[in-house]
Amino acid sequence: MTRPEFGGGDLPAVFPDWSPYQDLESAARAYLRDPDIALEALEGVLRGGSVLGFTLERFVNEVNGVWQEVAICDGSRLILWHGEDVPEEDGPNLSMTSSLRVVPVSTVTEVGCRRRLHRTESGRVRVDSIDVYLLLASLDESASGGEEGVPGARHDALRFGKTVDDGGAGQIARLEEFARLVASVVGRPLL
Repeated sequence: MTRPEFGGGDLPAVFPDWSPYQDLESAARAYLRDPDIALEALEGVLRGGSVLGFTLERFVNEVNGVWQEVAICDGSRLILWHGEDVPEEDGPNLSMTSSLRVVPVSTVTEVGCRRRLHRTESGRVRVDSIDVYLLLASLDESASGGEEGVPGARHDALRFGKTVDDGGAGQIARLEEFARLVASVVGRPLL
């Protein structure tokens, strides 16, 4: 299967590291396959506003399509961009989706962060992986029942993860920084 070359050609076996880049544009250009598509969609919502923190994800899914994600916190909103290749049977060859979602931080009811730690033989502790979830007040539309109080209904959640093998120590640290940023603004009155 030939995949689209929306933003710059074939994918390397190991994706470049975005964690050294402090600004969103540089990080996106270093890491995403389709940074121009993502940045254009995000700029339409940001409109020059501040990006207080962000995290990026990219992987090749089970049909050899590229899945990309940007999550931004501007202090009052979570702005999420998601791009994904469309399987050939679901659309014209070389197609992808580009989706945008804006979630008010006020709808985040809980922030969870689980780190897996490893103690080396020398006694040094390092973080091997991190899993972050942001529980939202809205209900997950895919849950059976679909109404609060109905068995099977559950709250929507945003989930992010990084490991030493998938992203490395730098991306683990940046995701933890993003989780702490969101946690610091959850439940605070807007100024």
